[in-house]
Amino acid sequence: MKILLIEDSILLKDNITFFLKEENFTVDTADDGETGNNKALKNNYDLIILDLMLPKMDGASIVKSLKSNKINTPILVLTSKAQIEDKVALFNLGCDDYLTKPFASAELLVRIHSLLRRTHNISSPVIKIADLEINTSNKQVVRCGRKIELTSKEYMILEYFAYNKNKVITKAELAEHIWGKDIGLLTMINSLDFHIQNLRKKIDSGFKHKILNTKRGFGFILID
Repeated sequence: MKILLIEDSILLKDNITFFLKEENFTVDTADDGETGNNKALKNNYDLIILDLMLPKMDGASIVKSLKSNKINTPILVLTSKAQIEDKVALFNLGCDDYLTKPFASAELLVRIHSLLRRTHNISSPVIKIADLEINTSNKQVVRCGRKIELTSKEYMILEYFAYNKNKVITKAELAEHIWGKDIGLLTMINSLDFHIQNLRKKIDSGFKHKILNTKRGFGFILID
């Protein structure tokens, strides 16, 4: 899943980025409001983490800009304001959730997964696709009671499919959400083919019902 982090504190930005990458998220960053707003308008993200106090363009202005441009990406605000009226103002502005600084990494992760599930109308940390279970909390994957060991990239791909189950995902979309734009698209797609081949063997081999399917000329779909 691809997250945009807009935070001007270099230390906090680096710490959050490192933590999220360890949790298998793809992270794009901006250290001022103007750059962050432009990235949010031009690119597709699964979640935006936004500090309120930013140079060039404050967080509230970014939220207004995104809403006026019909960008419905969930927004998690980082704020040092703890008064109830400030929190109410954030929700009235259009934010989806907030964290009061300082916060624990574990709480940040819980809020992120909660927003992602809410966005995709998923109520439980365990996503079920037919007889396959994906626990987004501990990254454990099980099918018919058998634990399936995945690499970090394989898990990232499977989780993205799971959040978008029964929806055709193109190679370009999947590659961008897994790798971002750090490397060339052709390189990403070649690598993607390799990982999907291995993922398909692990979750579908030996089972009559094939969960991960190819829609030739379009992309891939995880069928419930």
